[in-house]
Amino acid sequence: MGKPTGFIEYLRELPVDRTPKERVRDWNEFHHNMEERHLRQQGARCMDCGVPFCQTGKLISGMAAGCPVNNLIPEWNDLVYRGLWHEALDRLHLTNNFPEFTGRVCPAPCEGSCVLGMNSTPVTIKALENAIIDKGFESGWVLPHAPPRRTDKKVAVIGSGPAGLAAAAQLNRAGHHVTVLERADRPGGLLMYGIPNMKLDKREVVLRRIDLLEREGVKFLCNADVGENVEGLLLLRDFNAVVCCTGATQARELPIEGRELKGVHLAMDYLTASTQALLNGGAEHAAIHAGGKDVIVIGGGDTGTDCVGSAMRQGCKSLTQIEILPRPPDERAADNPWPEWPKVYKLDYGQEEAAARFGADPRTYVTTVKKFVGGADGALAQLVTVQIKWEKNAAGQFTAVEQPGSERTLPAQLVLLAMGFTGPEQSLPKELGVTLDARGNMQAEHGRYTTSVKGIFAAGDCRRGQSLVVWAISEGRGAARECDRYLMGKTTLP
Repeated sequence: MGKPTGFIEYLRELPVDRTPKERVRDWNEFHHNMEERHLRQQGARCMDCGVPFCQTGKLISGMAAGCPVNNLIPEWNDLVYRGLWHEALDRLHLTNNFPEFTGRVCPAPCEGSCVLGMNSTPVTIKALENAIIDKGFESGWVLPHAPPRRTDKKVAVIGSGPAGLAAAAQLNRAGHHVTVLERADRPGGLLMYGIPNMKLDKREVVLRRIDLLEREGVKFLCNADVGENVEGLLLLRDFNAVVCCTGATQARELPIEGRELKGVHLAMDYLTASTQALLNGGAEHAAIHAGGKDVIVIGGGDTGTDCVGSAMRQGCKSLTQIEILPRPPDERAADNPWPEWPKVYKLDYGQEEAAARFGADPRTYVTTVKKFVGGADGALAQLVTVQIKWEKNAAGQFTAVEQPGSERTLPAQLVLLAMGFTGPEQSLPKELGVTLDARGNMQAEHGRYTTSVKGIFAAGDCRRGQSLVVWAISEGRGAARECDRYLMGKTTLP
């Protein structure tokens, strides 16, 4: 805990981000850390709650409640309050390999389960986590630590997103020879191309950590696409074990009239093109660009928000975000009690930027798209929307019912489909002979991570479906532990 009376004496504070109108002019991170005295006050708010739900990492009503990597949150809150930053960093790294990632992009289910949040505002956990690791790098405390001895075992990790990096880091720590295969031109997976630079800097944050892993002995092979230019059977021959961490990259489609029109793109294709152009020195030359266009983002999750933020930086003419679900309430509903994740309305960074420029939240709720309409040149020119109402059918299931007379036609030269993901692409499991579960994910029991093929493990979104970065890190660590046990007969990995 922090100060015994800290939760009474201090109000919750958050870092002040750069203003929306300022930050949309560049692709730099918009986060700031607070001054140390304010951070220590926020650490002081951590109360002696008895049972710290913030670090439990459970699924309640299908959503994360508490920290999935079981961060020792009260301990490092107390250390921050006392000004013991190095000790706080050590406690943070015990459970989380990459707090600089989660401190920036995690939605903080820990805060949703903070006991103080039952009748007050929760502890500012995410900002403290980010401040601890940033101070660690700035102070030179985060250094490469190669294992003291090596085994004769070789492990291939397929995918270099958060699950793959966590698995690689832990297996390397156990002394194994680890090679990470990434099909893109740069390592990082979702962290590199799925999250825009203004939310997670690629050179200063992502590549910094990958460089550390390389200096610790992890090998990265990019442009290595298993099933295309890398044969899966050769992996099984040349390595003692394989850990699949390929993510859930099969995007949910919208098979309606006009889907084939030029100007309708999957969100991940757009976000990848934007980041690639930025890293190649020409952000304005992205293969898919929103400049001067009426942009429609279909989907209301984090990916949709990232599309909104990217389109704002590219100078879109107008922006509308379409969400099929109702607008969340301003406060927890009766059927969404603590410590569940609070399903409440919030203005995320992308919507905040759009509101600052166009005057209002760009989201329109309980709305779906009926068709895309092309212009004289054969490219996308408009789309037609309709409002819906969620009603129960005879089986008691909620279904979307179109509301008569609610159709609207909107101008659109760029549409971005950000409706989530249905699971992993099927080519890799087929190549490796791995069995899939009923949802199309790689079948592997949680806690064991073993697939139907001996020596092949699966972790992260390719096993559990679309989820959070922090869940991916947790699963990568768990798969590494079980892989180490398989290779050595026992394990000391946490």
